Amino acid sequence: MDKIELMNNPLFNNLTDTNFKKAMTILNPTSKKYHKGTIILRAGETTTKLGIVLSGSVNIESNDIWGNRSILNHINKGQLFAEVYALLNPEIMLVDVIANTDCEILFLDISKLLSITGTTNSNFNKQITNTLLNNLLTITARKNLQLSKRSFHTAKKTIRSRVMSYLNSVSLQAGTNDFSIPYNRQQLADYLNLERTALSKELGKMKKDGLISFHKNHFKILDT
Repeated sequence: MDKIELMNNPLFNNLTDTNFKKAMTILNPTSKKYHKGTIILRAGETTTKLGIVLSGSVNIESNDIWGNRSILNHINKGQLFAEVYALLNPEIMLVDVIANTDCEILFLDISKLLSITGTTNSNFNKQITNTLLNNLLTITARKNLQLSKRSFHTAKKTIRSRVMSYLNSVSLQAGTNDFSIPYNRQQLADYLNLERTALSKELGKMKKDGLISFHKNHFKILDT
């Protein structure tokens, strides 16, 4: 991700080139590459840094000591994670951030935003601080909406209704009934709080009933 592409990230909306450079200086950016399956941030830890996915993707997961896993969110290239925990530091993280593919992450220390808010700083003025915090508020609100959508899917009583609810929402967002989802079969099961075998069985039934067609993670909702 080059500078222009990074500047277009929602975190930096309404910042001029000069103010973007000032912001990056204060936020102490560092980047790191991770292999698929690597834990980037671990539940039980704290962080002062948010992450921006420069390449690849990551999953936000809830993993308990009994081995149960739920995927709460999927973060693609250009999207942020851990911003709430960074702002609320030292709040303990309740989730793991795990590399869904080989990926590169840019970390920004946003705790600096709170420490300089309301102060005079020659390198970082109040306008830049307020702009970044407003952008973070918008990003966080959108993420809360995503979590609400997941709750809407998992609240359904049957496997089929959960699958249909999820596929319908993806279809609406994609603007087409022919689309790909970001999850493999196990990940989709974890996202919908289902057993993989039960999910696969129900998908087969839905295909037989003429409701959907699919190949791996590519789906098409069929007219009935």
